[in-house]
Amino acid sequence: MHAVGAALALATLSLSACGDDFDQVKLTMAAGSPGGVYHELSMALADAWSRDPGIPRPQVANTAGSVDNLGRLRANQAQVGFSAADAAERAQKESTGHKLLALARMHDDYLQVVVRDDLPVTKLSDLKGRRVSVGASNSGVKLIAERLLESADISLDSDLKVQYMDLQTSADAMRDGALDAFFWSGGVPTGPVTTLATTVKVRMLDLSDVLPKLRQQYPVYGSATLPASAYQLDGGPVVTLVVRNFLLVNDTMSDDVAEALLRGLFQAQSELVAASPVARSIEVRSAIETTPIELHPGAMRYYRDVKI
Repeated sequence: MHAVGAALALATLSLSACGDDFDQVKLTMAAGSPGGVYHELSMALADAWSRDPGIPRPQVANTAGSVDNLGRLRANQAQVGFSAADAAERAQKESTGHKLLALARMHDDYLQVVVRDDLPVTKLSDLKGRRVSVGASNSGVKLIAERLLESADISLDSDLKVQYMDLQTSADAMRDGALDAFFWSGGVPTGPVTTLATTVKVRMLDLSDVLPKLRQQYPVYGSATLPASAYQLDGGPVVTLVVRNFLLVNDTMSDDVAEALLRGLFQAQSELVAASPVARSIEVRSAIETTPIELHPGAMRYYRDVKI
């Protein structure tokens, strides 16, 4: 018990740096699964922050995704992490653990329902009876998949041969012929999907028939067009769901550290783009738009300083 208390005390102290004294700041980043955009950006940010503002390189922790990341932030097992807006909105209503605060709106995630091209599956209801991965347990992908399927009156338990796999495992299973379709929510393009499309003929499902009901129930979601060219697929564009992503911290972080991390993020824009092309959409004028998650006071100070 004493060891746990000491560790928490150290974590609190490590996040209270003042001025430019950041060499004692210790951070863990909740980064999602390898191959995903969250993970790619987390690795790039960890490297960038070790140079500007000059903190010890943060530990990058592999996680299941948004829901897992939020739990770790609440428990202070991580101090920085990515989350989709829908999962963050739900977590904000919980009363346990540390408060969630935002540094920035980042890129947008596109829901990608990937199906084998040799199957007669053209709409969501055609997945009934099929082997479908709805994302890893405790992931944001699973949250979106569950909400979408429920709004379309499709039961995970009785209508699908459901599996819970992360992105890379899903792509590998489809490549091996063990999976008919999988859900993925991420930036476009996402590496493992790009690689899969070079070895297996796949396509994306159009969701235009089921999105209106979902968006009426959950206004946090938007709709967008995903061009076939994003993955060099045959056919035309599809309509799909889009959700914003946030870079979050918890309330143990000082204003000075939060401001410095945000400044370092925008100084490292080219490095983020090199890690994932989706980072081209990260822009300081839209980064302030983190509703319904409150901005960290240090982040607000940064945006005021750059006249946003």
